[in-house]
Amino acid sequence: MLAAPLPQAGSGEKAGAVERSPFERPAVVWIIVLASVAGVLSWPDLLAVLRDLRLPDTDDAMRMIEVRDLVVGQPWFDLAQHRHAGAPPMHWSRLVDAPIAGLVLLARPVAGPVLAEGIAALLWPLTLLGLYAAILYRGVRRVFGWRAAAFTLFAAGQAVFVTGLFAPGRIDHHNVQICAILALVLRLARPAPTGRDGAVAGVLAAFSLAVGLEALPFIAGAGLVLALLWLRDGRAALPPFLGFGLALGLVAPFLFALQTAPALWTATACDALSPPWLWLSAAAAVTAGIAALVPGGRGARLAVLAACGGVAIGGFLVLFPACAAGPFTGMPDLVRREWLVKVREMLPVWQLVRIAPDAVLAGHLPVWIGAVAAGFRAWRGRHAEERALMAATAGALGLGAVLGATQFRGLYVAGAFVPLVAGPVLDRAVALLRVPEAGPRRRLAALTLSLALCGKLWVLLASLPQAFAGAGTTFAAEHAAWRSCSDRRSIAALDVLPPGLILAEIDLGPGLLLHGHHSVVAAPYHRALPGLAASLEAFRDEAATAAVARRVGADYIVACAPPATAGEAPSLAARLGRGEVLPPGLEPVPVQDSPLRVWRVRPAP
Repeated sequence: MLAAPLPQAGSGEKAGAVERSPFERPAVVWIIVLASVAGVLSWPDLLAVLRDLRLPDTDDAMRMIEVRDLVVGQPWFDLAQHRHAGAPPMHWSRLVDAPIAGLVLLARPVAGPVLAEGIAALLWPLTLLGLYAAILYRGVRRVFGWRAAAFTLFAAGQAVFVTGLFAPGRIDHHNVQICAILALVLRLARPAPTGRDGAVAGVLAAFSLAVGLEALPFIAGAGLVLALLWLRDGRAALPPFLGFGLALGLVAPFLFALQTAPALWTATACDALSPPWLWLSAAAAVTAGIAALVPGGRGARLAVLAACGGVAIGGFLVLFPACAAGPFTGMPDLVRREWLVKVREMLPVWQLVRIAPDAVLAGHLPVWIGAVAAGFRAWRGRHAEERALMAATAGALGLGAVLGATQFRGLYVAGAFVPLVAGPVLDRAVALLRVPEAGPRRRLAALTLSLALCGKLWVLLASLPQAFAGAGTTFAAEHAAWRSCSDRRSIAALDVLPPGLILAEIDLGPGLLLHGHHSVVAAPYHRALPGLAASLEAFRDEAATAAVARRVGADYIVACAPPATAGEAPSLAARLGRGEVLPPGLEPVPVQDSPLRVWRVRPAP
């Protein structure tokens, strides 16, 4: 469908007086879009990633460590981090490691091994950003035309989750999942999806599960909607339901076998694609297959769904009871209380609003507003394609709003759907500026809604009170201190010491592994429970620091020194880093050109 022309002046006006809106010129629209998308890129960040391999997050650092190990010969099925005490296996997918490793290998002959990693860390998220933009543009253009699709790309450049998760250096896996789930939803967001649409969506669902389980609620939601449509419409709605179920049930085991060592095929892993989730995938395939054989009416269809659903859920609870409690099984109370529930992405909205109101404004509000706006357009849409697309978008945003209310990371996938609403709304707001009969209130309402869907605007509004009050300076200083402690130069300075095992705060672990030759006791990953517990114990009581270090076989203690702030109760690690305390049993080790402080652990008396 082509974009509807912007309204022109009334017929009573002279032809020479009629002026075209600048937004009718594609060149003007695309210049605006490019300026917005360019906002995703920051030249200082680009150079920092390329030159210094300064990655935005600890997960990005650990992903690059996995890739590096794969490139130098660590076996495909060996996901253990062997320089982490206890060699815990990561629960991430080799399906993401492989293309990044391919980029490293392609760049190595030209750029050398060090710069090649920076090139890969730069190109991979930008490639995914291009894929995300293509999926987004195609889905909106099909329904609303090119101009609304272009404004959708503009809105993507204003969405904090898009600009954050596709930024240079973001090589973990959330951006991969966003692309898969967006393509899945758009494939099904048609008035009458076909069996092929369902099959493609099922393959995308299986791939997303293989990459990680974070998008599982969206996949379950898509399957439930297809099942309910079959319940309501019978044979007419069977093809997409059948295609989705069979593709998910057949492709998921294939991807599982592709990335999992045969010795682990029967091992239950609640945090990764494994038998519990293969059971549910198989249940989806069996349910869809039985549905194809049901000739009866709605009562028979309801009976099939109830029976198959009961067997699927009941079997899951009986066979895999641990996974019913979530992915963090067997976690000690100390680790859960002192680490897990304090991770920002795990916080519910009622806690996050107290410590990071800007995250709530920029993250939660656009998703909530977008869910309502999409739902309204699904109800009042002018044609079936618009109603189908907006209904699917409202469902994804509504589910994300519910998930995000309990854990902030539940917004990651949903946040990438906000541009699907914002683009057409912005296109409508621009069009109303040229409608003579549109009153000021109507124009203001459309413009206000457009702006409310832009996360960056909420970031700006949230920063104003902090700027006037001088707040935010503490966080910026702490962030700068941590970045300085974890960058390549600071950590490489520790390589003058013989390789050893370092006991440090949890979040320093990935940086120490990425930029140095030492091993670490702890890193922020829930499968590494002994190391997490050891780090928390060591930096909770100075009398126990050396004893914990000896227990885990650590050779060095390393601490970073965040700046002191008024009224704070500094942690033991912070006091160590500032040189305010010296726990018994530790001997300072001088290190040049690094903000990190190092101590050697003396033998037990």
